[in-house]
Amino acid sequence: MAERRTGWVYHESYMWHDTGRTRAFDPELRRWMQAWEHWENPDTKRRFNNLLEVSEFSEELVPLKPRPANLEQVLRFHTPEYVDRVRELSAADGGDAGEGAPFSHGGYEIALLAAGGTITAVNAVLDGDVDNAYALVRPPGHHAERDRGRGFCVFGNVAIAAMHALAERGIDKVATLDWDVHHGNGTQQAFYNRSDVLTMSIHQDQWYPRNSGAMDEQGEGEGDGYNINIPLPPGSGHGAYVETIQQIVVPALQAFRPDLILVPSGFDGGMYDPLGRMMAYSETFREMTRLLMEASDDLCGGRLVLSHEGGYSPTYVPFCGLAVMEELSGRRSIAGDPFEDNSATAGGQDLQPHQQSVLDDAKLLVERLRQLEGV
Repeated sequence: MAERRTGWVYHESYMWHDTGRTRAFDPELRRWMQAWEHWENPDTKRRFNNLLEVSEFSEELVPLKPRPANLEQVLRFHTPEYVDRVRELSAADGGDAGEGAPFSHGGYEIALLAAGGTITAVNAVLDGDVDNAYALVRPPGHHAERDRGRGFCVFGNVAIAAMHALAERGIDKVATLDWDVHHGNGTQQAFYNRSDVLTMSIHQDQWYPRNSGAMDEQGEGEGDGYNINIPLPPGSGHGAYVETIQQIVVPALQAFRPDLILVPSGFDGGMYDPLGRMMAYSETFREMTRLLMEASDDLCGGRLVLSHEGGYSPTYVPFCGLAVMEELSGRRSIAGDPFEDNSATAGGQDLQPHQQSVLDDAKLLVERLRQLEGV
């Protein structure tokens, strides 16, 4: 495993994004439910960074200082009215950016830094300062839509970074692969009418957003055929995820031949996550990263950037993240995954026939993409 220069974007300001406490979504039911700490809180991501530091693995990475995205960059995706609303709420006491996307005073500036952190990672890779990069940003972004926040997300971090690469960095084609357990609806929306960005999402079928992420959502206009959704059945584990990369994602990338690959990276597909019902574990994310690295080496000079999305198990997300960082950098840490034996030997980790049937259907989308690209 060849060693690589891997960039690491992190800033304590990300941990100051305050989502408050939460109750049931339905106002009529809230009086029956005691408030609890919001799922999207600093603990999980801070623990990810802490594990890298305690294991001294952070010394193997290239620190990248994030800078806020500017308005021109953000407005390539979001409407001026939406950006103004977030700014006004932030200047007061905060509020909800749309649907389940709370933030407090100062949240606007932190959200700009999250989008800017992903741009920082992209620039470092395109400049050749690092070979690949990971942006541990917060708030997440892949659910944010053009005119509203959704699902804990305020600004579309990866969408904004992809548009930046296309508009400012001379990149002609970008591919995104979202492996968060929830459908990447915001990234899909951003490029639904475009053929210069291939958007792909591996997610739990009919989870969040509900009625979003079906295979028949393939794009519109010039983008028709350039959006690929793989809605895996609940309970999908290591075999299903790895085979999805091998059977669907890599062939799609080979047909599209991007100049840059971006990954909205969520670890809520892990088997201990409270907001997902999948069975991936640390080696699943390591193997998916390895396969993407091989594809990026062949297709785009290894230009691969991951930006953190979901993952809500504070005890397990750090080990999934560490596995990804080890693979990206070609180095191993002194830390291991204390959950690995239990995870790997759980029933259902192998690819199941009903999961393969989903992949067989998705192969038709890849074949259509080949035809569009003249491959």
